[in-house]
Amino acid sequence: MMKNSSKEQSDLNKNNPGNFNAQLHDESYEAPYLSRRLTSESMIVTGGRETESLNGFWNFAIDQYDTCIRSKWYEEKYADEEGRRLPVDFSFDEWDKIQVPSCWNTQREKFMLYEGPAVYTRTFLYRNRGEKKVLIKFGAANYTAKIFLNAQYMGLHQGGSTPFFIDATEQLQPFNRIIVVVDNTRKREQVPCKNTDWFNYGGIYRDVELFRLPETYIKDAFIHLLPGSGREKVRVELAIVGSAADDTATVSIPELGWKGEVGVRNGRGAAVFDLQPELWSCDRPKLYDVSVSYRGDEIRERIGFREIRVEGTDIWLNGERIFLKGVSIHEESTANGKALTEEEIKENFKLAKEMNCNYVRLAHYPHTEKAARIADEMGILLWEEIPVYWGIAFDHADTYHDAENQLAELVLRDRNRASVIIWSVGNENADTDERLAFMSGLIRKVKELDPSRPVSAACMLDYVHHAMADRLIDHLDVIGVNQYYGWYRPDFNDLIQLFANSRPAKPVIITEFGADAYPGLRGTVDEKGTEDCQQEIYKKQVDALGGIAYVKGCSPWILYDFRCPRRLHVTQNYYNTKGLLSADKTHRKLAFHVMQQFYAGLNERRDDL
Repeated sequence: MMKNSSKEQSDLNKNNPGNFNAQLHDESYEAPYLSRRLTSESMIVTGGRETESLNGFWNFAIDQYDTCIRSKWYEEKYADEEGRRLPVDFSFDEWDKIQVPSCWNTQREKFMLYEGPAVYTRTFLYRNRGEKKVLIKFGAANYTAKIFLNAQYMGLHQGGSTPFFIDATEQLQPFNRIIVVVDNTRKREQVPCKNTDWFNYGGIYRDVELFRLPETYIKDAFIHLLPGSGREKVRVELAIVGSAADDTATVSIPELGWKGEVGVRNGRGAAVFDLQPELWSCDRPKLYDVSVSYRGDEIRERIGFREIRVEGTDIWLNGERIFLKGVSIHEESTANGKALTEEEIKENFKLAKEMNCNYVRLAHYPHTEKAARIADEMGILLWEEIPVYWGIAFDHADTYHDAENQLAELVLRDRNRASVIIWSVGNENADTDERLAFMSGLIRKVKELDPSRPVSAACMLDYVHHAMADRLIDHLDVIGVNQYYGWYRPDFNDLIQLFANSRPAKPVIITEFGADAYPGLRGTVDEKGTEDCQQEIYKKQVDALGGIAYVKGCSPWILYDFRCPRRLHVTQNYYNTKGLLSADKTHRKLAFHVMQQFYAGLNERRDDL
């Protein structure tokens, strides 16, 4: 065999150096982890199932250079092949501890502005009690999460606000270590993209739970009033997973003294039943205990039955026209960031009710599933949306798949919630061909998953001709419109012109309007940033909105001030101050009372809607 010349050997050494260390030099180190995605396909219905919490204190470290992934710390390799001890750059069980769920930004002052990878780990014990499958659910982790269990890679989840599951069955041992690498780095190709108008919290900020299942189990159950049935028929759709996926499921509502059977073939079953449940409404949010059982597996849900539909420019709830008297809310608190407690969620809804709201827009991403369950109990209607926000990479196939998966995870999670009446596929995107194809695809997907609710999006306006001219409108059931006349567009007459120029054949919700006001700052109506200026703009807005026949709801921006790194004026101080309340919700601005009185007036003339 001919040997390489010295020059050829030198070139080979340059291309394949013997001292090459992949974890130091290979910038494609992340590629092997990207193909194993955790998606909506792994979701199960969890209502009423026994659960074991993996919340609590986890060991935690900021990993700015992503060394856990680069160097495969999760393998816990402490010795070489001959047993000689190796140096390592981690000490999992000696790291500081952090509360799960929480946003790392609120746990230490030094973490407040951190963006990047961080490593969570904890150990837990496990003993099989007869179950055939074990799933671990993460309520949400922002933005990507790579999961490792006992040195095995379990998968990658994208999307910072929706749940995901790992199948831990084969990897579980009596003593277990779980590692989660969470990365909230903002990227152009993600959903949302690099530039948003809210604070980028990081961490495992919703519950982590372990579920034990039989070999054949109920994967999904969608139970709702059948549209067009006169509100007297209930449809049950089931998905079953396991070897015994051909049998009969039993559905029962004890309060109605009713049981029904659903035949299941090849893991799928659906049936329609003649029932006359008391309807769920804002005034009387009636919920029924509903159970579904199949070959020893059972789920239980609290379900309200109501009909939401669109006809012409009207929105109908249970056969009556309704005006959506609302407000927008971010998932945010001064103490907990995105990791809102149940008490904070209830406080938000109580404040909305104090303002005479019957409706809340949960912006701009899926809030915790607890919000919809609490809204079910309290009688609040909800708009839920995914963060297809501003300058999304509409021409990237991976970006679309990310958005579609987040949408599927949201819909599958909350479609049994009576409070949720509108799915939104995005907010404030420029009307391009790529965006139209992207978002119309999302609309088809949501209709496939849930044909019982209208679909909307917060659209851009044509500010040249002052008209509602977004091409996406043709694909929507309800038109969402964000407009800031009087604030970003100071000439308020342009709003009057907009309404005169637009003749939509569908209901319009003014999904945003508003103005900044520093809490307690007073001045003339011409002084930007004062409560008086904000109040004046609100007065002009409600005077205009109240006279437009096709406007069937509004959700001004926003209930309370929230953190935002884009807001650097001295009266903002890294907060968006368009709230009707201060960030700590202790101060009601003047405009709060404007909306309170406007909605009270709509109550008095309800028959004129």
